Amino acid sequence: MRSLFLSSVGAAFILSTAVLSAQEAVGDGRSSGPAVNSTVFYTQDIAAVTSMTEVFGDGQRLTAVAVEYTAEIANDTLSSEQFSVSDRNILRVYANEQAAMSNEGSDGRFVILELDPEDESAVTFAAGVDEPAQAVVAQTGQVATVTGDMIPATETAIINTRQVNLIVDDFRQFRFTDPETGLILNYNLFIPNEYDADQEYPLVLFMHDAGVTGTNPLRTLEQGLGAVSFASPRDQRKHPSFVLAPQYPVSLANDASQTSVYADMTVRLIEALQQEYSVDPNRLYTTGQSGGCMTSIALNIKYPDLFAASLLVAGQWDVSQVAPLAQDRVFAIVSQDDKKAYPGMSAIMDTLEGQGATVTRAVWNGRSTPEEFTQSLEDLRAESRDSNIYFVAFEEGTVIPEGESAEGAAGHVNTWPIAYDIPGVRDWLFEQSK
Repeated sequence: MRSLFLSSVGAAFILSTAVLSAQEAVGDGRSSGPAVNSTVFYTQDIAAVTSMTEVFGDGQRLTAVAVEYTAEIANDTLSSEQFSVSDRNILRVYANEQAAMSNEGSDGRFVILELDPEDESAVTFAAGVDEPAQAVVAQTGQVATVTGDMIPATETAIINTRQVNLIVDDFRQFRFTDPETGLILNYNLFIPNEYDADQEYPLVLFMHDAGVTGTNPLRTLEQGLGAVSFASPRDQRKHPSFVLAPQYPVSLANDASQTSVYADMTVRLIEALQQEYSVDPNRLYTTGQSGGCMTSIALNIKYPDLFAASLLVAGQWDVSQVAPLAQDRVFAIVSQDDKKAYPGMSAIMDTLEGQGATVTRAVWNGRSTPEEFTQSLEDLRAESRDSNIYFVAFEEGTVIPEGESAEGAAGHVNTWPIAYDIPGVRDWLFEQSK
């Protein structure tokens, strides 16, 4: 699954035998002890190395490094043969004036090495993986400065001493002390760029699934696109908004259609944020995957006037409780391979139709291209402009990665990497207002 924000890439560079030997000397680059003991932090010509991560649908990956030189580097002299990164394939090499990826290179003190996100060592956080975003870099050939001086190859590899996490770093972390229970809830908040207190902004609440339950507030941002997609440069250009992503220390919801105390705490957190920031009360949105989806349903039932619309991904609820949602604006997405959410959400839709809701349904191919998803969404909306509820099921087998089994929870957890990577669905959410 590609990142929303990955730059264009060129041909991969296969490491030479000499480079591999150098890598063996510093270890695999994933164990900080051996690597840091066999590398240096800087040299006479290189001031620092910065690792850069991006969030994909299935987790966070190290996708680039920035090598900062003490002199400006001539961009048109650079090639991948001049560098190596331990256990990684280099896709693009170019100079830049800042430690950031770009579509085009330009002379500057930073050399950007874009790395293959499909490398086995690219993953820093995902299901069963929690690794440092560590990069071990060697300059294997001479590099030319803009004045024509030549910087010799490094004798010892250099390890990164800085890290940039694209979009994740744009969120701020806070702690909310609930006035009713005294419990503390850690949360991430994206504040719109150029925030103006005289202007009202929408707020998107994203609630994670049980898979990242815990106390590290960054986990809900790093695990997938549920929160960061709404804070992406693309979405913020179109829809400047707050994005709220709490980090829950316990599970939010269960299959008995119960929620924990943190569900109601989340509502009180939203109320507190409305007192602190200029949040439009008519454009509050909720979304979540699995348990977060289930909690979104529960909050809509208990607080029917709170949210303007909901994006529900891979969840279900007791159908005897869902009648109050019949007049809500809902976009629900599940997979036909999801043994709980597909029949559960289908039953909810049947119930809501019986309560007078206008539900428009569709089956989409989960392997569709972005252009095909756009067309499918246009067709869905054109079918019934009066619908207050849209229900999409990904066709059986199409969310399962090729070569993997559909057994167990595969049809469940592979739903949200696709669902949150469809820009038009996110656009639909922002169109809604009370």
